[in-house]
Amino acid sequence: MLDKMKGLGGLFGQKIDHPLANPRELKQTLDALPKDNAFKALDEIAGWLESLPSVSEFPVDRLYDAVRQLEEAAYPSLRRLAREYLHTPRLNKPDEKRLWAINQGFWTLLAAAYERCVIGMSEPGKPAEALKPLQPALYARLLAAYGAIQKWEQFHYGPTPADLWGRIGKVVQQAETAGVATKSVSLGGALGVTSPTQEFQKLVVFQAASMDGLLPFEIDIAEHLIAHFLPNFVFTADALHDSVYWLDLQLAQPPLRLARKPVQVSPSQRFFKPGPAHAEIRALLDSLSRGDDLPAEINLGAQFQTKVLLPVLQHLALYLAPIPPQRKHDRHRVKHRMSVLNGLVNAFVAFSGEFGGRPAGLHMESWVVENVSRGGFGAVVPNLPADWLKVGALLAVQPDGGENWLLGIVRRYHRTTGNEARVGIEALARQVVSVEAHVRSASSYAAVAGIPALLVLDPQPSGETLVVLPPATFDLRENLEFTRDGRRHALAPVALLERTADYELARYRLSVIG
Repeated sequence: MLDKMKGLGGLFGQKIDHPLANPRELKQTLDALPKDNAFKALDEIAGWLESLPSVSEFPVDRLYDAVRQLEEAAYPSLRRLAREYLHTPRLNKPDEKRLWAINQGFWTLLAAAYERCVIGMSEPGKPAEALKPLQPALYARLLAAYGAIQKWEQFHYGPTPADLWGRIGKVVQQAETAGVATKSVSLGGALGVTSPTQEFQKLVVFQAASMDGLLPFEIDIAEHLIAHFLPNFVFTADALHDSVYWLDLQLAQPPLRLARKPVQVSPSQRFFKPGPAHAEIRALLDSLSRGDDLPAEINLGAQFQTKVLLPVLQHLALYLAPIPPQRKHDRHRVKHRMSVLNGLVNAFVAFSGEFGGRPAGLHMESWVVENVSRGGFGAVVPNLPADWLKVGALLAVQPDGGENWLLGIVRRYHRTTGNEARVGIEALARQVVSVEAHVRSASSYAAVAGIPALLVLDPQPSGETLVVLPPATFDLRENLEFTRDGRRHALAPVALLERTADYELARYRLSVIG
């Protein structure tokens, strides 16, 4: 690429040592991108974006046009790799890291290129004047790039870059000063008709929705739903009596819950509440729960079964409510270690009680518990495991010095650094036993393999029994049976509560039959 740039300085009136400044060279570059290799195409586009800062005299109007065309050329490859990242079953860690790094790296480079265009607009001269009609599109594209960075960091449950909200606030203020913040522009592709303000509002609502409780593909669905309901959220420059979140465009901090009005009033402050959007989200949730089809005007980027959409809508209805959820139980600060086993198979061994409480030969993690409550606990994961830690992961945990194992599920996951994370764990049960179940209709146990299951002995408000089963086991038409303490027990299915790729959590009616 660098060889190609040499010697081009004298071709134009302004000596620009970069081929993308020439429309013909730019077109040839885009036409030559691989059509059948998304990795290679994005690698080449990223290389061109990375080369732009080295050319200080690049006219800002031509720079914007080159960056815009590079972005649009990248869309097909970005969509392909995003689908692979989000929807490949059991994506291994190296592939996951590679896909994440390519996508996150592209949006980071793109944002930096558009930021350079914004800086160029403030410089005197004709190119900057020529770009002024394109200000709405430039600001909208830059804010959308920030949104993509925010989303991909959330896919990794990682910390948002420390300076991101400061950069966002600066761009929004520049758009408002220029008088183009609310001007609609048609950008095509994934953005469609939008405005700088709309892209900013998407960022705020996304941040407010507590995405660390969703899986990556659910986060992507939630983002599309937020875009659909965006016109019904309420943003104001002044604090209303029912405002829920606030932020200051001059402060490098994300939106915060509005516990009380800010002491000092500033024109850079913005306030947000769900408004009518919450009722619209609830209405869609109720409609899909009744078995209705998803309305055709809602674009989620792909087709999804209703059972996939319901948990996402439930999450949005909860966290984008007029009164967001409050902690049910007081949290108490502690500091101790606990041993952690991952998955149903390991938990089955731990709760079988055959190894004196410390199963031999199983790989155990050692996490640090920071706080506990009646509902669960928060822990620090010092060395991130290879690939299994995610929202919904099933855990068997044992405090150091104790003998009893507890059953938990990861409900929140947030990376604080590249190698450390904080997790919120729901304490599903404190009394659990491992049982080998069989389908009651089977004529002979000898002919049917046993089903490893975890039977929760903690009393349930419904009087029913929670059972953890392998994937694709629960069936409303099939009773299960197992033997414990020399007696036969039957499990009559009631409802499936949770399904993941690793286990199912269901309610059964338990009875003794012999």
